[in-house]
Amino acid sequence: MASSERYFDPRALARIGRLELRVRTVVEGIISGLHRSPYNGQSVEFVDHREYVPGDDPRHIDWKVLGRADRIVIKRYEEDTNLRGHLLLDASESMRFGHGVAARERLSKYDYAATLAASMGYLLRRQHDAIGLSLFDSEIRDRIPLSTHPSTLHQVAEAMERTEPTRKTGLEPVLRELADDIPRRGLVVLFSDLFAPIEEIEAGLQHFVVRRHDVVVFHTLDETELTFPFEGNTLFKGLEDYPEVLVEPRSLRDAYLEAMSNFLDQVRDVCARLGVDYRLIHNGEPVDVPIISIVSRRAQLGRRAT
Repeated sequence: MASSERYFDPRALARIGRLELRVRTVVEGIISGLHRSPYNGQSVEFVDHREYVPGDDPRHIDWKVLGRADRIVIKRYEEDTNLRGHLLLDASESMRFGHGVAARERLSKYDYAATLAASMGYLLRRQHDAIGLSLFDSEIRDRIPLSTHPSTLHQVAEAMERTEPTRKTGLEPVLRELADDIPRRGLVVLFSDLFAPIEEIEAGLQHFVVRRHDVVVFHTLDETELTFPFEGNTLFKGLEDYPEVLVEPRSLRDAYLEAMSNFLDQVRDVCARLGVDYRLIHNGEPVDVPIISIVSRRAQLGRRAT
């Protein structure tokens, strides 16, 4: 592995304590490898002025007004930003899982998804787009309101770091609540293991689709959940109120892998039917790979939210 690439290895990233440091490590490599982002766009028709407040992009200052009236004002357009990016991160207990996490071999599903979400936020903020964050399990745990302020990304990272995944999932009700609270169309990016009945997943995503949001799903799993590599008698510790089970994994492997394959097929079918951009990811792959994949694919399609 080349020296620059080793920083994208989940095992290496797991040794970096703070989320913001992991994000900088990931994004610095991503930016150098991406062409023009599909999320970039032009502001539309000029409307009027508003007073400058600290944190506003100085590129939007009307210098003619400053010269004539000695006032700092910002040009306001029909759309204040090119894009409104809503990051939705599953903070339920099942996201805490990561085989080998105790030995710091890789990131848990939650830490992997948080690094990915913050990296997406970093890229959007770099283009002066608005970002916001919602952390949820069976209810909304924390929210960072949509904003273009430079401090927003730091607030997003802090919220992710202080949240401990400890409770059960309630996917459909909480996605319905989140969709109701987003008044205008934008980019909605969901990071979740989607451990819920398929009907609940479809109903939850439908709330965003009918409101004409541009929806991306990063289906976040642990690598062992996809491969089931366990050997010998193994004690599986239940999460979200499920009991512990001591089993011989080889007797379950074929049935488990078939069930997982069927579940993934159902999720893909639901997303395809709803027009949702779907990407299966796992914490065994470098963290930059899912972002480069989804952004490059959308760039080729010329797809961005309006």
